[in-house]
Amino acid sequence: MRRDVCCSGKTGWRGVVHAYADLIGLPDGCPVVTLFEGGTPLVPAPGLARAAGMDLDVRLKLEGLNPTGSFKDRGMTVAVSAALGEGARLVVCASTGNTAASAAAFAARAGVACAVVVPEGKIALGKMAQACAYGARIVAIRGNFDQALTAVRAIAATGAAALVNSVNPWRIQGQMTAAFEIVDELGSAPDWLVLPVGNAGNITAYWKGFREYWAKYKALGRNVGLPRLGGFQASGAAPIVRGRPIPDPETVATAIRIGNPASWRTAVAAAQESQGFIDEVTDEEILRAYSLLASTEGVFAEPASCAAVAGMLKMARTGRLRAGDRVVLVLTGNGLKDPDTAVAASRAEIAECDADVDSVARAMGL
Repeated sequence: MRRDVCCSGKTGWRGVVHAYADLIGLPDGCPVVTLFEGGTPLVPAPGLARAAGMDLDVRLKLEGLNPTGSFKDRGMTVAVSAALGEGARLVVCASTGNTAASAAAFAARAGVACAVVVPEGKIALGKMAQACAYGARIVAIRGNFDQALTAVRAIAATGAAALVNSVNPWRIQGQMTAAFEIVDELGSAPDWLVLPVGNAGNITAYWKGFREYWAKYKALGRNVGLPRLGGFQASGAAPIVRGRPIPDPETVATAIRIGNPASWRTAVAAAQESQGFIDEVTDEEILRAYSLLASTEGVFAEPASCAAVAGMLKMARTGRLRAGDRVVLVLTGNGLKDPDTAVAASRAEIAECDADVDSVARAMGL
């Protein structure tokens, strides 16, 4: 593997395709469109372990530190590179926000056009701002994400554009690199990997990545192990948990507001094969976890990410975790993606005062 350093240092880092070219498998000579994505840190979270009330080794995979602020960049570098190699001049996607931002950025980097189809009025402000800034053509439909995905899949099937949603297998090839990084840094797989589940491509990609690394190292006479996967949907958008599509999904966690996941089957298979599960958490639990993460660990993640935090706390309450377990929580996106929720959820008060020193000191409570 062409990897110059471990993911925590990034010296010489040139993106996930450079680091894991042999495992990703882009064709020889394919142009690589990169923003030096990946290489995100794995941060210890002792405060969350205390909140869980157990002796746990909790780590946070901070995917919000990717170039456009979410894990989508891992798959998008590969999908857009492959599309460019095949001669595409237009890439398209359906999105609840993060995919739109990432596709637009990588399309701009590649010098090709991008069109994103989003549910009208259902996209967090930070994500819409990114897609606008990168120059994408934005189509807002009077419908939900699932209808948007149906539309772009039909358009891509005509050959008019390259589809870069996670139904594109190149996206999964890129996203699985996060699993490689976790094993590279820890030296083995964690006991549990806990992550949010929306369109379900990410849980699919992580399991593929862990299995590929396990097989690679087994052939070299080393056992790096496999984790159990804990996937969490929001209660208002939990089709896998309910066992049926949700026609009108609703949750504060906009990134996972999806009623009929495209990777449903592979996500269920990943959870089962890993001896894990897919469960749900309520919006109230997500928002409590959102505030706890920021105030306890100094990490600001978007609400969908905090489904993983809420899920880990639920696992502790319900006896799924054991003392001593090493748990990696995947925080999929940066908190600045959704500034409206941050302001609404904050309990901070702004104290106004005159500009003199005594007034400022009194306002500070001194």
